[in-house]
Amino acid sequence: MFDSLGLRATLIDALKKESITDPTDVQLKAIPQAMKNRDLIVQSETGTGKTLAFLLPLFEKLDFTKKEMQAIVLAPTHELAIQIIRQIERLSENSDLKANSAPIIGNVNIDRQIEKLKEKPHIIVGSPGRILELIKKKKISAHTVKTIVIDEADRLMDENNIESVKAVIKSTLKERQLMMFSASITNDTIAKASELMKEPDIIRSSQSATVPAQIEHCYFIAEERDKIEVLRKLIRIMDPPKAIAFVSQSKEIEIMAEKLKYHGIKAEGMHGANIKSDRKKTMEDFKAGRLQLLVSSDLAARGLHIEGITHIFNLNIPENAKDYLHRAGRTGRSGSAGTAVSIVTEKEIPLIRVYEKAFKIEIAARVMYRGEIFPVKR
Repeated sequence: MFDSLGLRATLIDALKKESITDPTDVQLKAIPQAMKNRDLIVQSETGTGKTLAFLLPLFEKLDFTKKEMQAIVLAPTHELAIQIIRQIERLSENSDLKANSAPIIGNVNIDRQIEKLKEKPHIIVGSPGRILELIKKKKISAHTVKTIVIDEADRLMDENNIESVKAVIKSTLKERQLMMFSASITNDTIAKASELMKEPDIIRSSQSATVPAQIEHCYFIAEERDKIEVLRKLIRIMDPPKAIAFVSQSKEIEIMAEKLKYHGIKAEGMHGANIKSDRKKTMEDFKAGRLQLLVSSDLAARGLHIEGITHIFNLNIPENAKDYLHRAGRTGRSGSAGTAVSIVTEKEIPLIRVYEKAFKIEIAARVMYRGEIFPVKR
C-alpha cells in the first residue's frame, strides 16, 4: 500500500480518486530512494507506473509556500510532456497540494510560454532544446531548481539530445537531484548518466505491463473503406452507454464524427487542434452521458480518467504496444467490465497476434450477421 512509502494522506486520497490503490514494483523501489534525494537511474517497462514513481516524490518535496520553479521534467516528445502535465494536474486537483506546472515544448509559440513562466510554476515539463533556450533568455530560474527528471532517458541521452540535456543540468546548482527513467537502459546510457550524477542508485524492475483482467478483447475484419460502417453497426448492436473510438489520423476525426451523427449516433470528435472551449464542452457532454461516443486521437485522450466507459473501439490497431495498453485501459476501470474492440484489415491481423503474446491475452475473432455478433473459430 502507498501509506507504507511514507506518502502524505492527501496524495494517497488523490490516487484513490483515480482508482490507484496499490503501488507497482517500480514505485515500491524508486519512491523511497527518490524521497531520500538520491540520484537514480531507473529501468522499467512501459505501462508499469514510471510517471507516478517520479511525480509522487516530487509532490512530497515541493515547497508550496514558495512561488518559484523547483523541478524540471525533460521529455522527448510533445505527447509525453502533455501526458505528464495532465498527471500533475490530476494530483493537484484531487489533493490539497496545488502544484502549478507549465509545458515548455518546441514548435509552440514561445511568447505564450514566457507569459506562463511569469507565474513561476513549481514544475516545468518539456523538451531540452526549448527549456535550454528559455534558460539562456533568463526566463527560467534554473538556480531555484532542486530536481531534474529525465523521462525516456535512452532517447534523451542519445547523440541528438545529450548536449542540450547536459547544458540544462549544468545550469542548475550542484546540490540538485537528478533522476533518469526509461523502459530500456543500456550500459552506454548508464555510463553517460554516471558522469552527470552523484553515485546513482540503479533500479531495475522486472514487472511487465498488464491489461486489466476484466477487459474482453475482440476484433472484426473489414476493408479499410468499410471501417466506419462496421463501427456504426457495432454501436447499434452493442449499444454502449459510453464509448471511445480511437483514430490515428487527426484529420479523419471530424469527418468520422459527422458521418456517425448523420446516422443518429450521439458522437463528437476530439483532437489536438480542438479549440479549448469546444474541447471542454465535448468533455462535459461526454462525462454527463449526453454523448454516446467520443471519436479521439491518442494525444487528445492522454490522461482521460472518465468513469463508466464500457467500450473502446480501435479504428486502426496501433503499432505501438504502449498505445494499445493506453487505449484498452480507458475501459474496465475500478473493477468494472470493459470491452476493447479492434476493427482491422487482413494486413493488420499480425499486430493482433503481437499483442496477444505481449500481454498474454486472447483477442477473439468475431463477425456480425443479421444484427448479432458471433465468435469465429481459429
